[in-house]
Amino acid sequence: MKLLRLGLAACMAWAVAGPAAADTVKVGIIAPFSGPFAHYGKLFKDGAEAYTKLQDGKFAGKTVEIIYRDSGGPNPAGVRTAAQELIVNDKVDYLGGIVFTPNAMAVAPLIQQSKTPTVIFNAATSSITPRSDYFVRSSYTLWQVTQPVAKWAYDQGYKKVVTAVMDYAPGVDAEKAFDSEFTKLGGEVVERIRMPMSTNDFSPFAQRIKASGAQAAYVFLPGGPPNLGFVNAYNQNGLREAGIAFLGTAEMDEFDLQKFGDAALGLLTSFHYSAAHDSDANRKFAEAMKAQAPDALLNYASVGAYDGMHLIHKMVEATDGKKDGDKAIAAIKGYEWESPRGPARIDPESRHITQNVYLRKVERGSDGLLQNTEIENFGMQPDHGLAQ
Repeated sequence: MKLLRLGLAACMAWAVAGPAAADTVKVGIIAPFSGPFAHYGKLFKDGAEAYTKLQDGKFAGKTVEIIYRDSGGPNPAGVRTAAQELIVNDKVDYLGGIVFTPNAMAVAPLIQQSKTPTVIFNAATSSITPRSDYFVRSSYTLWQVTQPVAKWAYDQGYKKVVTAVMDYAPGVDAEKAFDSEFTKLGGEVVERIRMPMSTNDFSPFAQRIKASGAQAAYVFLPGGPPNLGFVNAYNQNGLREAGIAFLGTAEMDEFDLQKFGDAALGLLTSFHYSAAHDSDANRKFAEAMKAQAPDALLNYASVGAYDGMHLIHKMVEATDGKKDGDKAIAAIKGYEWESPRGPARIDPESRHITQNVYLRKVERGSDGLLQNTEIENFGMQPDHGLAQ
């Protein structure tokens, strides 16, 4: 084991010291390209390549080469191996992607040792960026998008709320984020429901919410069938008619949104991006995505990749394309730009994105399709989870 560690250290030292190709910048993107989460891989690929094509394939005059590796889902050991191969064998200058928190945690020691700047396109747990000085996040955290809606709910006069989350680490994180802010203000969480990941029938949980005396339900669910199942149970069990507000975050994600039909109309979510965001930067993003692929989707994952490549672009400019992790990270601290989501800034201490969070309402747009209409701007939000 000691020899193995020494061998890895030697490889890492060589990867740091070895010169990068003079006219090429290599970016390794780790994401699911197979299995049940493969849509993230396409979203990342479309977002990253849309941005790169806008720059004619060059950052600071250097040709950008993107190398993809399949994580296949939550797979810390496999992702660690993929990152090691990208750093040592492929000699990448930057890493990006990463959907799941355990995968991010697994690569932290490698990027710390090799000084490889790594932009998190998705993984949303607050504790990630402190694990390495070379992490930068272009996505969001659950605390960041949840705390504003907890305050909003209290300000609207909701004094009793149920939290209903899927029982895994992100769900527990979301529950704590809402609970912390809402109870601090004087609200009461009358029941904390944690639903097993294997749940297919959400009616019993909907009935518990209805019987709880709550005025609203804060919900956290992973994408796909659980979202659809819970929303159907919310409507079929009369929670809407009972005036129990639905409050969520990513549950109305554009990837699933059209599948809900009228069942989603009027539902409220607190989030940092909507494909319906009205800005020139978002229209430019939409045009770039359409040029990248006819079926390219605008959502939080694709904008995370698009902005992630923008951050890598700025780091390449700061280092003139040379491999210099410390100089690259120093250049991005405090950096501000106009993202498709609105104004954005990289916090110089946490290296996490500070951004607007919006209250969104599901409506039908002028094209007849469902959209998340931004009805209130909560303003620029940091990662509130780092203060806990």
